[in-house]
Amino acid sequence: MADTGLATTTREAVTLMSFRSGLLFVLAAALSGHVCAQDTQNTETYFKLGGAVRFNYGWLDYGPTHGLDLELLRVDLNAGDGPFFVSAQQRWYDGFNAVHHAFVGWNVDDRTVLKAGIQQVPFGLLPTASNSFWFGSGYYLGIEDDYDPGLVLMRTNGNDTVHVGWFSGDEYGDGARTARYSFDVAETARYPYREYHRLNVRYEHRVDLAHGSLLLGASAFSGQILDVEDRRRYGHRGAALHAQWSSGGWTSQVQWARYRYAVPSDRIAMSAFLAPFEIAAEADVPTANIAYSFGKGRWLDDVTCYNNFSMTLPTHDRPDLRSSAQNVTGCSIKKGVMLTYLDWIAGRNMWFAGGDGIAIDDGDRSRWHSRFNLNIGFYF
Repeated sequence: MADTGLATTTREAVTLMSFRSGLLFVLAAALSGHVCAQDTQNTETYFKLGGAVRFNYGWLDYGPTHGLDLELLRVDLNAGDGPFFVSAQQRWYDGFNAVHHAFVGWNVDDRTVLKAGIQQVPFGLLPTASNSFWFGSGYYLGIEDDYDPGLVLMRTNGNDTVHVGWFSGDEYGDGARTARYSFDVAETARYPYREYHRLNVRYEHRVDLAHGSLLLGASAFSGQILDVEDRRRYGHRGAALHAQWSSGGWTSQVQWARYRYAVPSDRIAMSAFLAPFEIAAEADVPTANIAYSFGKGRWLDDVTCYNNFSMTLPTHDRPDLRSSAQNVTGCSIKKGVMLTYLDWIAGRNMWFAGGDGIAIDDGDRSRWHSRFNLNIGFYF
């Protein structure tokens, strides 16, 4: 979910204060627009404040309906001077606030960029392996649209792009904190772990076709997680093959990813949006997406409709593990600063869609569950 909007299930007393504070920031950002402080022949200095306000409605076949509520307040900062730039985003949800990203960058030359700070981890299809507000299964497993603190070097040479990144852990350095945007390893009483170092490498090659283009790539990472009680470290590895084809208004994505936490148990815990849950410690994650953009029309700037399907398949046959699946069918509608998502989410044994976790089996042979989600956002 281009942010889940599911924190509404956990309400805290700080909600109103957080939203009011965030709203003041967003209004200031919207009114400020952007200011170019300098414009010389060789450098362009810029400073831009932005933000977003979003509202969400959800109908569920496995729980109470969520009425149209304020889901998100967001403030963005982007600034630069010559080859150097900075970008940051802070978010306010119902009951908590969280950093999305905060990094500084250096355009070393016209082909090389170096960034340091909390930023998107380069793994798999970028920017996301999905088209919907709800994202794909990989998002909840921490391998899609994940943001962590580290250094990333990106170099483009013709049709080839390479990312190399090193990350120190999760964005808060605290696995017990569940108030966060992107999903990370959680520290729980049963699974007391947190992320501890990781090296990422990603390669992508662009093929220009007679009709459209094809992006072919591979990604891998190797790192560790830390048992915060006995200080032991366990391996954390993953890899993916991915491709994206685009032609006219059509876009299709396919990806096969595998992740592994080399922990003693068959499970590990993840968390975000105030909600920890368990997943299989090792699994394959296939993804297949199709989308069509109708482009600019008389009344609307764009309408894109899509279907996103993904699964989480445990690599070992264990009595406490079972496959999970998620399918999202919907459309995004853009008009000026307004962007609306209408999604029908169906999940089987899937967290945030009626399941107890992802790829786990606690004895509840749940059927498919579904929800209709409407998200209306204004982006400044």
